[in-house]
Amino acid sequence: MTRNVRLSLVQMRDAGSTQACVDAAVHWIEKAADDGAQIVCLQELFTGPYPCQAEDHRMFDLAEAIPGPTTQTLAKIAAKREVVIVAPLFERRAPGLYHNTVAVLDADGSVAGTYRKMHIPDDPLFYEKFYFTPGDLGFTPIQTRYAKLGVGICWDQWYPEAARLFALAGAEILLYPTAIGWIDEEKDEFGAGQQDAWRTAMRAHAIANGLWLGAPNRVGIEGRLEFWGSSFIASPRGEVVAQAGSVDDGLVTTDCQLGEIDVVRTHWPFLRDRRIDAYQGLTKRYLD
Repeated sequence: MTRNVRLSLVQMRDAGSTQACVDAAVHWIEKAADDGAQIVCLQELFTGPYPCQAEDHRMFDLAEAIPGPTTQTLAKIAAKREVVIVAPLFERRAPGLYHNTVAVLDADGSVAGTYRKMHIPDDPLFYEKFYFTPGDLGFTPIQTRYAKLGVGICWDQWYPEAARLFALAGAEILLYPTAIGWIDEEKDEFGAGQQDAWRTAMRAHAIANGLWLGAPNRVGIEGRLEFWGSSFIASPRGEVVAQAGSVDDGLVTTDCQLGEIDVVRTHWPFLRDRRIDAYQGLTKRYLD
């Protein structure tokens, strides 16, 4: 039997406060549900500004527990509209212990599972190691009413190992909520190449693993960062089947025919031909 799942990605800018951001997210989730969406994925750290442009202890005030106020609000919407909501949050796990986390709310409002960002960057204006402890939940897909989701977060999207492990554990859709953009002084020289590399890396995950993939990104200028939006959904063949622009808030929606996974994998049998007896070196930092 053919299984179709309607997936929506929310692309939006910082609305100025946590409550305003949550209200905006609820607006887009409701709009997506009106259009038949069954899974709605929000962008990385959607409840406020991207907090990591500087090492600023005041930014820890943006964090919250899971479950907490935001998940409670979204759980009511998930249950009312019978949608799965993928909600990336600044998690306060314990005093002095914080994560960049996704809570996946199932279509009955329950927490289907969580994922904590495994790869933590430390680049100019992306000082995440100051804020976030690396994840400790591994690359475990989350089963929801409509599909099994492999959810990474932003920097995770550059690692083929993560996508492969999600796929080998049975993920049907890969999701990478993201906050990526240009540093103002680099845009003219490197901007086009950076954006193309971002899109190409994730299309490659879709192709290599024969999976649907969605990447919601934020938009707007925050400090020295210009978030480039361009949220997109790719098919298991790597085709970009739906994409947003680079400026406006909005939704990216498409129907994901999950039966295509088997069709693609039997024509491009990458999983069949893997030489699992020869990959021991992948557990090494570097092969000297």
